[in-house]
Amino acid sequence: MHLILARHAETVFNAAARMQGHMAHTPLTRAGIAQAEAMGVALRAALGEAPDLDLWVSPSGRTQQTAAIIGEHLGLDFFRWQKDERLLEIDVGDWEGRWYHDIVAELGQPIVDAQRGLFSVPPPNGEWFPAIAARLQSWIADLNPERPALAISHGITAGVLRGLLVGGEDWHGVPVAPRAPQGTVFRIVNGVEEALHIGSGAAVSRAA
Repeated sequence: MHLILARHAETVFNAAARMQGHMAHTPLTRAGIAQAEAMGVALRAALGEAPDLDLWVSPSGRTQQTAAIIGEHLGLDFFRWQKDERLLEIDVGDWEGRWYHDIVAELGQPIVDAQRGLFSVPPPNGEWFPAIAARLQSWIADLNPERPALAISHGITAGVLRGLLVGGEDWHGVPVAPRAPQGTVFRIVNGVEEALHIGSGAAVSRAA
């Protein structure tokens, strides 16, 4: 398998520490647009013009906006991107749209593990790591192993996907790779990972 996996660039909700989850559209900040431009430059240098790839993107607006900018750098038609809900970010359920600090104040405890940068409390009426892994395993099974693919996804989802493909420390029964900054791009070939570009965004966002 040859997969290039990118984490979307910074959004206004990321910058403000508000929860996004499956939220349809939260636009990129100016910093996020710059991150997406840098991702496009790096991928153009690595892949050249109009590379022959299968293109996958989470249907969230923030991933599609990132994909549109990257696609322009690569000379790829935006309408070739295949949207797949299995690439969505963790479903934060009742937390969607809420301020991180309000949730912490309400619960009286942190909701993100300080060392791993991952949720330590399941979102009410949301999903948890085994469910994310299950949908990603289904997505992996549907890929054509003979075709290289480029996918634009999210921080936690990408960490779980990388964990499934290259390994990672256990988190509630699921291997999860270390967090990577927003705007980071990895190449994964037959279980071996390399960073093609390290983004300038936050590694641990308090607003999934």
